[in-house]
Amino acid sequence: MESNTFKLITTQGDVRPAVAELRAAAAVGLDTETTGLDPHTTRVRLLQLASPRASYVFDLFRLTPDELRPALDLLAAARPLKIAHNAKFDAKFLLRHYGVRVDGLFDTLLASQLISAGDENDRHGLEAVARRYLGLELDKAAQLSDWSGELTADQLEYAARDAAVVLPLREKLEARLAELELTRVAQLEFECVVPLAALELAGVFLDAECWRAQVRRVRAAHAAAAEELQRELAAGAAQLSLFETPRQINLDSPAQVREALARLGIEIQSTREWRLQKLARQHPVIGQLLDYRGLSKSLSSYGEGMLDYISATTGRIHADFRQIGTPTGRITCSSPSLQQVPHAAEYRSCFRAPQGRKLVVSDFSQIELRILADVSGDEALLAAFNSGEDLHRATASQMLGVPLGAVTAEQRGQAKSLNYGIIYGMGAEGLASRINSTNEEAERLIERYFAAYPGVARWLREAADRAVREGRARSAAGRLWVFNLDTGDRQQLSQLRRLGKNAPIQGTASDIFKRALKLADDALAGRDAQLINVVHDELVVECAAPIAAATAEAVSAAMINAAKEFLTRVPVVVDAAVADAWLKK
Repeated sequence: MESNTFKLITTQGDVRPAVAELRAAAAVGLDTETTGLDPHTTRVRLLQLASPRASYVFDLFRLTPDELRPALDLLAAARPLKIAHNAKFDAKFLLRHYGVRVDGLFDTLLASQLISAGDENDRHGLEAVARRYLGLELDKAAQLSDWSGELTADQLEYAARDAAVVLPLREKLEARLAELELTRVAQLEFECVVPLAALELAGVFLDAECWRAQVRRVRAAHAAAAEELQRELAAGAAQLSLFETPRQINLDSPAQVREALARLGIEIQSTREWRLQKLARQHPVIGQLLDYRGLSKSLSSYGEGMLDYISATTGRIHADFRQIGTPTGRITCSSPSLQQVPHAAEYRSCFRAPQGRKLVVSDFSQIELRILADVSGDEALLAAFNSGEDLHRATASQMLGVPLGAVTAEQRGQAKSLNYGIIYGMGAEGLASRINSTNEEAERLIERYFAAYPGVARWLREAADRAVREGRARSAAGRLWVFNLDTGDRQQLSQLRRLGKNAPIQGTASDIFKRALKLADDALAGRDAQLINVVHDELVVECAAPIAAATAEAVSAAMINAAKEFLTRVPVVVDAAVADAWLKK
């Protein structure tokens, strides 16, 4: 990269000439330096904007928002294109402190992730990406320095360089995106940066007392489950004398649990949950063990520690959402993982709308199955969706050859397990475990399912074959996942075939959801409403109570329009509910 000069901007008189030069560029590099990581408690110290000619470092401790206005207007404009690495961070600080939504973004972090196509060995920090695509070694030592005091020449040079380096980096990444046919999905991702930044900034409200009461109930249930399980497992021990104290079993020790079960005549090789599920139907004590473990997990993952995430400044939880959290493009969440909060009303009712406000909870109905119907073109599955009938009941009728009205609850349950499991490559053993049948019975049901939906069978087979042949899969928007698996290894080959079936479906669901996130965010503009949470196919909006019904309609319409951009042969349904808490009813 050629050397890039920089100018420190500290007065209003210097702002306009700098911005005039930046406006003339087709693209500008964007970066910020902040006094901390939390936009609610720390400040933006520097705003760096770079053109191919020079970098401008705006000292925001010495410029008022009014004096900075020309630069803020530039950020809010669609052009020039703003290039940033991990743009969500900068966008969040700029929105919080200056009320500006950055428009026209190209995020080099997201571009690098898309290009890596699921390669877990690639790193995507600016240092790693600059080395990979530009052959540059960046010194990031100044990143953790104190940005709140008098700045050194080294700090200013570091700040200016980070804004400048993304310009040539974008050229390399843009060419690679085009080469891999990832331009469309990249744009889809870039448009989600600011909506997701605003979502994180808004946060969710958790009723602390409601949560503590729920934790107390779970703790009591956990203690009772542990006592009962100790009693059941001790029953198999050798007869103790009146003077002996029964030996307590460490219920969290797989080895001790295995030994205790063996004394009861239950021989198992592993205490992993998926291996225990089937045995639970034969041995009630194993069901008790699974219940105990479920309660233990609830206490560790969703105990009082959740309250530590409530911001003392805002009184809300501001989780971290990773925009490309999986190779299929799913958004993941941490600190804390709001996406993994149990669906039970006891938990979700604690996530509430503040006084005078409502929550609008909207999710796509059976979106992955609708995608499967659309891409496979299976006439029977398309007809089932277009009929408006209950899909699982229609599937059972089609699969088992019984009238729709005669389908039993058990038959509907079997069809539901197949409908959802088939996309993930579920075999007879997995189905048998779900529906409590023998493997032979499960195999017959799968055969009937594919006989009922031959187009689905054909598409899944072709998708799996294509993954083996090409070693990759794509979503509808072109999202790419390259599978680094050995086809000579039977286990890896089986995994490859499963991924080949599921990746295009789940990837397309991510494409649709990302588009829905952007369109819903647009639809909320000008309303007293804000997206506050996303969970795979669900959007949660907090809004003023009087506009809740209209907001639900607007969000549903945005989600349906997003899906229609990708699906042309199936109706799209969005279930929306207005509630006082994070509940669907």
